[in-house]
Amino acid sequence: MRRFAAACATIGALACGVAVAAAADSFAAARERMVRDDIAAAGVTDPRVLESMRITPRHEFVPVAQRAKAYLDMALPIGEAQTISGPLVVAVMTEQLRPQPGDRVLEIGTGSGYQAAVLAPLVKTVYSIEIEKPLADKAARTLDRLGHDNVVTKAGDGFQGWPEHAPFDGIIVTCSPEDVPQPLLDQLADGGRMVIPVGERFEQRLVRITRRGAELVRETIEPTLFVPMTGVAEESRRLQPDGGRPSVRNGGFEDLIEGGTLPTAWYYGRQCEVVGEGAGQGSRTLRFHNSEPGRPAQIFQGFAVDGTKVERLRVRAKVCGSGVIAGRTPDERPCFAVRFLDADRRRSSTAIVGPWSGDFDWSDVDDRIDVPPWAREGSLMIGMAGATGTFEVDAVGLEGELR
Repeated sequence: MRRFAAACATIGALACGVAVAAAADSFAAARERMVRDDIAAAGVTDPRVLESMRITPRHEFVPVAQRAKAYLDMALPIGEAQTISGPLVVAVMTEQLRPQPGDRVLEIGTGSGYQAAVLAPLVKTVYSIEIEKPLADKAARTLDRLGHDNVVTKAGDGFQGWPEHAPFDGIIVTCSPEDVPQPLLDQLADGGRMVIPVGERFEQRLVRITRRGAELVRETIEPTLFVPMTGVAEESRRLQPDGGRPSVRNGGFEDLIEGGTLPTAWYYGRQCEVVGEGAGQGSRTLRFHNSEPGRPAQIFQGFAVDGTKVERLRVRAKVCGSGVIAGRTPDERPCFAVRFLDADRRRSSTAIVGPWSGDFDWSDVDDRIDVPPWAREGSLMIGMAGATGTFEVDAVGLEGELR
């Protein structure tokens, strides 16, 4: 109990320096809603993590043009082809790291500085490395302005870690290598935890690695999608995505992550579940249910697509719905949304397949959408888009049609 009280006191002390403005800023209500509806309701329970998310002003870490979206559960561009992760992802990674007040934590991928700011009141020191110097410099200025004097930053390739300050009680990686870099494993203290997304460019898993003497215990947390770790990690990547052959993995939702109920290859599922009632591709289907207008009920999958080679995408699936009512606006209805991004993640456009409403039995979807010539990657979102009711999906497929 004394340890918990001391931890809360640490957060309270930081709030005096960091969150005075946060308490009075115009985003306070939006931040409280984010913590309540998007983070706590999604299963994050650590009170220290929830409080840190509550006092950390995310809007200070995004471009001014993106501030209206700062407290929505979504990734946002921050420049240099990088993004700030969605708030729930940040909260989950922080909780899975199991931060303690005396910990020394290494962060790979400072980005905007938001993850470091969330960690700052929870640990003794955060050492953070960012490979893009403009981002590293900007994050350092923001963290300093907000009073995070226990965050030490530098520009560099995080693949090698920060051996001068090793070993670390925690290592958190906010970009994805194909495999866990050996230097990071070497710098993990006995009893230390590492949270890192690893895998192919568009099929990754968030894992926690715990060192117990010479043993490294690895646990899968959930499927995910992060921007790639650049530098040495990207140069040594063995499997490169083929943008001329876009496709969907596990479109029948038959394959689940080991020991879990989430479908492989899909990520950031909200208010959805795999159920044993297949409608045309195996024995399973994906069911979404939402009872609060506007609340996310969705799932994503990323894919490579080269718009200079692929002219259109053919989108196929089976869908059904029960009691589907539009959300806060008539446009908030179940749909498939394909978002295209250019190579620098600065330019984007979105195409919609659907939407649907009311009650409808299983029916076939077969539609085509144009691919912008500048597109180099895409993401497929399937979900309720703020509607209420139940929406089910099966046999999802994407096929590129060449120019």
